Amino acid sequence: MKSKTLSTPPTTSDEAVENPWRILRAFTDARIGLGRTGVSLPTHEMLAFQLAHAQAKDAVHLPLDVQSLSIQLSSLQSQPKLFTLHSQADDRLTYLQRPDLGKRLNEISRLGLMQDSEAHDFQYDLAIVVVDGLSSKAVQQNTPKFIGTLFKDIRNTPSLTNIRIAPLCIVEQGRVAIGDEIGELLNAQLVIILIGERPGLSSPDSLGLYLTWQPKVGLNDAYRNCISNIRPAGLAFKDASQKALYLIQESRRLKLSGVNLKDRSHEKTIEHEEENKNFLIE
Repeated sequence: MKSKTLSTPPTTSDEAVENPWRILRAFTDARIGLGRTGVSLPTHEMLAFQLAHAQAKDAVHLPLDVQSLSIQLSSLQSQPKLFTLHSQADDRLTYLQRPDLGKRLNEISRLGLMQDSEAHDFQYDLAIVVVDGLSSKAVQQNTPKFIGTLFKDIRNTPSLTNIRIAPLCIVEQGRVAIGDEIGELLNAQLVIILIGERPGLSSPDSLGLYLTWQPKVGLNDAYRNCISNIRPAGLAFKDASQKALYLIQESRRLKLSGVNLKDRSHEKTIEHEEENKNFLIE
């Protein structure tokens, strides 16, 4: 009996088999549709994974260039004053092993802010705190562009034209909660913390924003609003700024933040609706 001729040659174990889901890679950085070689990933995908892992580790351990960032941020604000602060975590190893120490200022930084708050006799409306967090790369690359966009949007918003913004603060070895202590010491009604988020294998440069009304030591995440993944390949600076602007205005209007303040910046309001209709009986 004659053997049947195959229309296509069999795939050998050293040939990469494409995954049809690969076309979705055009819309996401997620590792999907990687294909296979035999029962394993293709070599180039394994190398790409190892590179991404190395970049994520580098983002955690790379020190923040405070001097360069200070120069960039100073040029964005009308007042020359800028505070460079440090948490109670003396070095990176301590910071990673003791998250609690990253939530509070060291004595020198705390006394410096106390002296400044005693020097002026008024309350700031907004304080912006820049913290290295778990990705100094995110802070170094994205913070100046985002703050520049936010300041421009604030100036173009009539209800915020007279807002009093405290001198910018840069914190080394800090966690999110350290912004509450800084906001309290600066006597600020509202504080925004910009911090490097924990690096992912496709996002080593992700910047996070946390907003807190009436900041003080001891508040937990329930009192904060968060905007995440601010970066060129994630949430664009303009879009993030508009979200932050909405939260600033609503927080000041309602005098609250956190779980009680919802981001409804994308909701559409339906006006002049004559009657409520039940879709079940239409």
